[in-house]
Amino acid sequence: MSSIRGGASNDKPNHTQAARPHGTEHITSITLTGPRHPQSPPYGGYIEPRCSEATMVATTCGKSMGSTGRNLKNAVIASLAPLPSILFYLSFLNYYQTHTVLSPVWAWCARHPLLLANALFFLNVNVLFWIISMVQCSHWMIDLYWTVIPVLLLHYFESHPLADFNSWRSRVVMLMTWLWSLRLTHNYLRREKWQLGAREDWRFTDMRGQYGKHWWWVSFFSVYVSQQVFLIGVCLPLYVVHTVNESLNIWDFIAMIICFCGIIIAYYADTQLHNFASRNEKLKEVGMPAIPNLDKGLWRYSRHPNYFGEQLWWWGLAIFGCNLGQKWTMVGSLVNSMCLAYVTILVEERMLKQDYRAEAYRQYQKTTSVWVPWFRSATKDKSI
Repeated sequence: MSSIRGGASNDKPNHTQAARPHGTEHITSITLTGPRHPQSPPYGGYIEPRCSEATMVATTCGKSMGSTGRNLKNAVIASLAPLPSILFYLSFLNYYQTHTVLSPVWAWCARHPLLLANALFFLNVNVLFWIISMVQCSHWMIDLYWTVIPVLLLHYFESHPLADFNSWRSRVVMLMTWLWSLRLTHNYLRREKWQLGAREDWRFTDMRGQYGKHWWWVSFFSVYVSQQVFLIGVCLPLYVVHTVNESLNIWDFIAMIICFCGIIIAYYADTQLHNFASRNEKLKEVGMPAIPNLDKGLWRYSRHPNYFGEQLWWWGLAIFGCNLGQKWTMVGSLVNSMCLAYVTILVEERMLKQDYRAEAYRQYQKTTSVWVPWFRSATKDKSI
């Protein structure tokens, strides 16, 4: 779930990642045998969604068009999907700048930037994305937009008529947010082999089977409304940064360093995971056994270093908000961390269900820290 877009696991990258509190990825899980799977996130393994027989027939016919045609179609859909809210907001800005007296609707938009952001999110993401997912029988697009929506919110808060901010702090946060988004988007597309819409988050697929015929309406709340809570929550510091105008201080530099370290750690962790999965795919192609677990590089010191990097990013962002006297903005990062802790449990349970790596992963759990990188336990079994 993209809220937890960050993702971590020694399983095959799919994109996560969010827990897709997605975030992250954007949750990365690699499986070399069994069903197919991508991110989210935030970040997790993905399995092909089970659809109705009619949908499966339509899907089969669609595949005959080739992956290129499907990729292009999904790219167009993803590009056009956010246009309603973007065009509405640009119309509002134009009206605000050219009229001295505002209509009730535009006046409400001018007075309530945070409520307007939630309204646009609900109508454009929750409702429109959900309708698109019903047509495509896949919730893949919310994973992709987990990496994009924070950037859209950032520029929305910065350009709103009520915005009042320190220009240097805004530039720093803008730079950090764009770096974070580019890293996570690159990781998502790389894991998906640059194919849009090929797979959805494995957790959505599991819930599809769990709720059966009720999934069509349950997904609206579990996939989309929940994403609004997570994404708006973790982006609250972006709102505060653009509504409180105070001079830079030492805490801004501390927040910047934490955010930057989080981005770098997540990038290297995801790259190491991607390389590991790619090597295992090549081994599988030549009939050789796959390496059970990744325990090199950052993964030697943490079982989920990409989760750790993603959390550093969000907590660094929260420091920007707290530094401006708005400690309540930490709520989003706290909820995101709690959700990611739960997703970590789900991912590790999934790892232990894979026979070819279960025993090795149990040993890995005994010797390696869960999130925070630390020295390995001396009790490591050298036979693993």
